[in-house]
Amino acid sequence: MAQQATLPISGHELPADAQSLKARLRKSERTNKWRAFLFVVPLLLFILITFIIPIGSMLYRSIDNPQVVETIPRTAAMLADWTPPDPPSEDVFKTLVAELRSPPDPAAIGKLAVRINYEVSGASSLFRKTERRLKRLDDAAPYREQLIKIDKDWADPELWAAIKSLDSPLTGSYFLAATDMTRNVNGEIEMQPGSRQIYLTLFWRTFWLSGFITLMTLLLGFPIAHLLAILPLRTGNLLMILVLLPFWTSLLVRTTSWIVLLQTNGVLNDLLVWLGIISNDNRIRMIYNKAGTVIAMTHILLPFMILPLYSVMRTIKPTYMRAARSLGATQWTAFWRVYVPQTLPGVGAGAILVFILAIGYYITPALVGGQDGQLISNMIAYHMQTSLNWGLAAALGSLLLGAVLVLYFVYNRLVGIENMKLG
Repeated sequence: MAQQATLPISGHELPADAQSLKARLRKSERTNKWRAFLFVVPLLLFILITFIIPIGSMLYRSIDNPQVVETIPRTAAMLADWTPPDPPSEDVFKTLVAELRSPPDPAAIGKLAVRINYEVSGASSLFRKTERRLKRLDDAAPYREQLIKIDKDWADPELWAAIKSLDSPLTGSYFLAATDMTRNVNGEIEMQPGSRQIYLTLFWRTFWLSGFITLMTLLLGFPIAHLLAILPLRTGNLLMILVLLPFWTSLLVRTTSWIVLLQTNGVLNDLLVWLGIISNDNRIRMIYNKAGTVIAMTHILLPFMILPLYSVMRTIKPTYMRAARSLGATQWTAFWRVYVPQTLPGVGAGAILVFILAIGYYITPALVGGQDGQLISNMIAYHMQTSLNWGLAAALGSLLLGAVLVLYFVYNRLVGIENMKLG
């Protein structure tokens, strides 16, 4: 009788057909893994294009600083040995004129002027004025006197200190500006004057109002979610439609509706006057201030608190409360010590969701907040759309992103991300 072929495998001998079956299984497993990977490739590309690349671009733009090193690199290098308060030497002015006369591209001087203007107000017009008069400079006369004659700001040590501080392709000046700090003529970091401190105030207002809005949504959303959870399923589902109804209405429509309700001559003030609660001359100002921002955003973000709470409360068995009552606890004690602790995953999920949405809100504060109710997101939008200082906008956005990551870390340490229940 013919003997079946065998193959040594790891010190043991298996039949050839068993070895072939094992190889086919491994190949089939690899094929299934590749097929599954190909199914998720579109999702990975979508996340890469719409999330990872934009965030990476924002983080890089917050430190990107190519204008000085690309347009006047030799001038910036010569300033390394310059000390204020006297203007730089004639050699520095001569090198500056030579580099401005031969920029790397036609738009380079304009970009340089705008970049230095972010550090020193008026630098943009100074460079543009000088650019127009470069051809009329006398090469036989000292350039230092000629440039100072064109504009006395060329003798300002603050201007040269700004150029000196920007002699690297990467910079932290945007983050300094985002935290109301700057460098003096000696290169030392110091706080901006009180009249120019804007961003720390806005950050504090953003976090304070977002926290207060989160608290308001919790106080309003907890009893609503509790009611939905204890009602019969059919009745609860009908009432849930009212909670979800705002999602089917435009955010702009909801915000403008609050303007109609809250303005001085609006519906709410008219009602209070008609009821005699306030006089016609003492109407309450509830719009274009912090109050308008809090009221409108609380209404808009309330569903984001109710849904996580409801998803957790629906799973809490009523027998727990009855057991506590049977052991002698009062209704309040049973509710506070038995029921509420079981809702904490929903409270944490709703709170972090509402807070993160609130610190990034833009449209509602812009429409109903006025000057007192503006958040840091409105300043980011201003720098992106009006001042075109994208580096500062990116730095502000990066700080906001960092705050969110810290919040996630704290939440994970206290509650645990794995315990988050959003619905």
